[in-house]
Amino acid sequence: MSFRSAISDKSEFDNLFPRWNKLEPNVQKILHSQASFHSAKKGTILQSDENHCIGLVLVNSGQLRVYMMSDEGKEITLYRLFSGDMCLLSASCILSSIQFEVIVETEKNSNFWIIPSTTYKTLMAQSLPLCTYTNELMSARFSDVMWVMQQVLFKSMDERLSEFLLDETNREDNEILKITHEQIAHHLGTAREVITRLLKYLQDENAISLSRGIITIKDRSLLEERVHTPLTE
Repeated sequence: MSFRSAISDKSEFDNLFPRWNKLEPNVQKILHSQASFHSAKKGTILQSDENHCIGLVLVNSGQLRVYMMSDEGKEITLYRLFSGDMCLLSASCILSSIQFEVIVETEKNSNFWIIPSTTYKTLMAQSLPLCTYTNELMSARFSDVMWVMQQVLFKSMDERLSEFLLDETNREDNEILKITHEQIAHHLGTAREVITRLLKYLQDENAISLSRGIITIKDRSLLEERVHTPLTE
């Protein structure tokens, strides 16, 4: 593995694990004994085709990105994970209905627990609360993926870019974004040249300003207007 084990307080695990108080005591005990705590630096690949089905990932701190990559190397972000979120697709081998590969990468320095896939699958068969939660989580992640598909199919790239910039400022609570054109292209599933062209247009509109590796939001209202009134293509 390209990430390292670390020491953690199990009480943090209890506080973050969804529906912990509804789980049976024996299930809690097994999860305590089997979950391992890890840390990884920004940019670490936790799961890929080469490192498949690492187990359920429960995020303690940091930020993870779950994405798909085409044969040509084009990426698109499916969703992101934050503190208290669990990644089900990192244990896709226990879900017979999942037929596609995803990559899980740390977007920030992150700490997380990993629950072995076989352990979780066994516990799902024994615990109704855990099984119910897992089905709800699967449904939520499916909705996330469908939202991405809707964006790709029915929205123009300038709409998606403007919405992405607004979402990023809300997520980071900062009008100054440290992000490259290439990174945005990976999130939105397009070419860097397309993002560069649209960012320059937004800069000409005085909605943003650009410098190397930094995008500063100057007028949120202009971005919000662009979300609802895209460019004519």
